[in-house]
Amino acid sequence: MSRALRYGVLVVLTLLFVSPLLFMISTSFKDRQESAQTPPTWFPQNPTLSAYDQILTATDTPVFRWFANSMLAASLNALLVVATAALAAYALARMEFRGRKVVFATIVATLFVPPVILVIPNYEIVGRLLWLDTLIAVIVPTAANAFGVFFLRQFFLQLPKELEESAFLDGANTWQVFYRVVLPLSRPALATLALLAFLTNWNDFLWPVYVLFSPENQTLQAGLSTLQSANAVRYDLLMAGAVIASLPVLILYVFAQRFVIEGVSRSGLKG
Repeated sequence: MSRALRYGVLVVLTLLFVSPLLFMISTSFKDRQESAQTPPTWFPQNPTLSAYDQILTATDTPVFRWFANSMLAASLNALLVVATAALAAYALARMEFRGRKVVFATIVATLFVPPVILVIPNYEIVGRLLWLDTLIAVIVPTAANAFGVFFLRQFFLQLPKELEESAFLDGANTWQVFYRVVLPLSRPALATLALLAFLTNWNDFLWPVYVLFSPENQTLQAGLSTLQSANAVRYDLLMAGAVIASLPVLILYVFAQRFVIEGVSRSGLKG
């Protein structure tokens, strides 16, 4: 009975979390009239691809270009986040130097700063570097990730020091130990951080709106906002755009969920 009760609770929670996603997909296959119908219907009475056809073929909404921009920006940003966080985290976890605890405490303290406060300073920096209206503006500014440093440091602390000491005894230097011993053992944590960084950049809306001006340079989230303002009551178009934006995230998580679970469990970030 207790097992049946637990499974029953899990099924109810699953339905609560999945139902908005299912309704979004269902609405994307409805026509304009049915998508705005009250009360709403769960399943389309006359399924159609008109919303997808209109959103993908419209000249003023280059969704494929926005999609490619978002994929490029999120992928490169994830690589930069993993690279910078791994180097900093290993130094803070294994190397002895004066002020190490102060540096780590300062990095962690920045996690309590609301990101919106940094919009204006980052905008000024990007403007002086002549990166406005380029994808570099949405790739580089968030490459130094405080959470990534904290997350990987916690993971590196869980690794046995004996493995690194053995490599040092065999004649390896610090870089070789980091590259050939630590990083291969840290694949779950690195994959988890890369996924989180990708999702953060992919879902970012506020910053691209500020720094990207040309329609062809927009990311998917910022581009879809123009669709929403132009078609405030076209719920079929809005849901079709939301489905397109959600697919890469869902596919990526399906393939990476094993690494995410292992990385979070082994880093000590529970609860």
